[in-house]
Amino acid sequence: MNGRRLPISWCEQIRSAANEAGNVFTLLDASSFVSTAPLDLGKATGAPDFTALSFYKIFGFPDLGALIVRKSAARILERRKFFGGGTVDMVIASGAQWHAKNETSIHAQLEDGTLPFHSIIALDAAIDTHKRLYGSMANISAHTGFLAKRVYDRLSEMAHFNDAKVCQIYQSGYGNPAFQGPIIAFNLRNSRGEWIPKTEVETLVTMQNIQLRSGSVCNPGGTAFSLGWTSQELRRNYAAGLRCGDHHDMLDGRPTGILRVSLGAMTNLDDIDSLTDFIEKFYVEKVPPLVLLNPPLGENNLFAPHFYVESVTIFPIKGWGAFRIPEGKSWEIKREGIAWDQEWYLVHAGTGVSIQQREHPRMTLIRPSIDIDRNILRITCDAKAATDELSLEIPLTWSRTCMGTMTTPVRSSCQKRPVSAYGDQSCLRAYASPLVSAFFTDFLGVSCTLARFSSQDASLDMQLPHLASTWKDRLRRFTRLGLFSPSDQFPQERGQKYLVVSSETAILIVSRSSVNCLNENIKANTKLTSGVSRNFAADVFQGNIVIAERTSQPGRAEQPYVEDNWSSVSIGQDELRFDTFDPCQRCQMICVDQATGVRRI
Repeated sequence: MNGRRLPISWCEQIRSAANEAGNVFTLLDASSFVSTAPLDLGKATGAPDFTALSFYKIFGFPDLGALIVRKSAARILERRKFFGGGTVDMVIASGAQWHAKNETSIHAQLEDGTLPFHSIIALDAAIDTHKRLYGSMANISAHTGFLAKRVYDRLSEMAHFNDAKVCQIYQSGYGNPAFQGPIIAFNLRNSRGEWIPKTEVETLVTMQNIQLRSGSVCNPGGTAFSLGWTSQELRRNYAAGLRCGDHHDMLDGRPTGILRVSLGAMTNLDDIDSLTDFIEKFYVEKVPPLVLLNPPLGENNLFAPHFYVESVTIFPIKGWGAFRIPEGKSWEIKREGIAWDQEWYLVHAGTGVSIQQREHPRMTLIRPSIDIDRNILRITCDAKAATDELSLEIPLTWSRTCMGTMTTPVRSSCQKRPVSAYGDQSCLRAYASPLVSAFFTDFLGVSCTLARFSSQDASLDMQLPHLASTWKDRLRRFTRLGLFSPSDQFPQERGQKYLVVSSETAILIVSRSSVNCLNENIKANTKLTSGVSRNFAADVFQGNIVIAERTSQPGRAEQPYVEDNWSSVSIGQDELRFDTFDPCQRCQMICVDQATGVRRI
C-alpha cells in the first residue's frame, strides 16, 4: 500500500518453521517491486515458491504477466482437475473419460489454449527499448529512490500558518531503498486538523494533469491498518453503505481511503515538483481564513427580510449557458426543480454518452433562452464564438412522436433510446433531425445531437422493479450532494417517485455573501504569495437561486456560509418552502469562465 518492502528472507524462515511437513508454500507478489528494483532469486533455498510479476507494470506494454515457480514446489500445480487445449497428449471423448497430461514441462501443463504470441514477440522489443532508455534496474532503483525521498521531504515539511501539518504520510522510512519503494501514501488536513476529502483532491489534481490514485488502492488490509479501522467498524461502515470505489470520503470523522503517488523510471524532477507545488498552492493555508467580526445573528433572524433573492437562473441545456429569468416574470416550480431547468442534454451521436462542459468548455458560449409566449427554446451562439449569427428554435411542447418544427420547415422527430447521462443509464429522447445535429456538431466540432429528458418518462420508468436499486442509490447521492428541493407544496402520489438525471440536482442555491468571502480569502492568500488574484463570479457555481443580504442597516455585516446551518428556506409572500440537503460539492465547471468558455485553472 505504502511501498514498504518486506524481506525476502521470510520465505526461507517460513519453510524452516514448517520443518518436514512440506505443505506450506510461499507466494511473493513482486509486480510493484520489479518495476523499480532488481529482484535476486539466485539463492534457491531462500527464494519464494511462487513469484508473480507483471510486465505491464515494468514496460507499460504488452499486457502480460509471469509466474516464476521454484522447481521443488511445482508438484502442487500438477493436481488441477481440469485441462485445456495444448496441455494434454491424448483425450478419450467417448466411453470412459480419460486424458494424458503433457509431461514435457510444468509450463506445458498450465498454458491452456493458444498463447498470446503477438504479445510475447512484443516483449522482446519492450525489454530492449527499456534497457536502451533506462539502463539497468539498479539505475532505476537509485533514480526512483532519490525522487521518493525528495517528495517525502517536501510533503513532510509543509505546514499551515499555525504550524499544523498538511500531510499525514503513511510510511516506514524513505532512507533505505531495501525496505521502502518509491510510493508515497498520504492524506491531507486543513489548518483546523480536518481531513480533506480524497475525491476533492483527485478531481482538482486531475485538472492539473497529475495522476494519483485514491481509495483503498486494492489493499484493504493495509488501508484499514493505516487508518485505524477495526473489523467491526468496517462491517458497520458496509452496513451504512460504504463500498469499494464509491464516494464516501469520510465516516465517523475519519477518511475511508488514502491518496497515493507511485514513481517510476520515466518520472522526473518536474513531475514531482508539479505535485508538491499543486499541494502547496491549493491546500497550504498561508493566512487564517477570514472570520466574522460581528457576533452571529440568532436563529429567529436567519430568515429576516435582509435576505433576498438576487436572481433566478436556469440552465435549459445541461452544461451550456445560463438563462436568467427576467425579474417579475412568473415561472413554474415543479417537484423535480424549476421548469425547463436541465431538461435538454447534448449527447454523442455514436456512444449516446452526454457531453460535459469540463471536457468542452466552449459549451458555455451557447446561449439558450426560453420564450414562454412563443412556446420555444431559442438557442443562439455567442457573438464571440461564431462569425455568422447562428440560432435554433425548438418548441417547448412535449410530444412522444414529434418534437415540433425547426426554424426551417423540417419536422424534428424524436427517437427514444438509452443515453448515459453523467454516469447513469437514463432514457432520453434524442432529436432525429439532421438540422439539430448539424447545428451543435458544427459549433462544437464533435458529432452530437440534442436529447430531451421528461419527468413523465422517469416516473413511468421508475415503476419498473429492476430500477428499484437505482432509485435508492440515486437518493443516497442526492442526500450527499445536498441541494434544495421543493417539499410540502408538491404532494407525492402513492408509489410514484421522481427522478432528476441532470447532476443529481433539484435546485442549487448560492449565497452572494459566501462568494464575497471566498474572493476575499483568495485575495489574502494571493497577496502573500505575490500571485495574481482571480475573483470568482457567482455564476461560475451555476446556481439556480442567488441570495444576497441587505447590509445597509448600522452594525449589520454579511454572514458568509450561514446557509450551511439552514434546514429549510422559505421564499416569497406565500413562503414557498425548500428543504435542504448537504452542501453541494461543485465539480470542475467552476474553473471555467462562463462568459468566455476559457478554463482558468
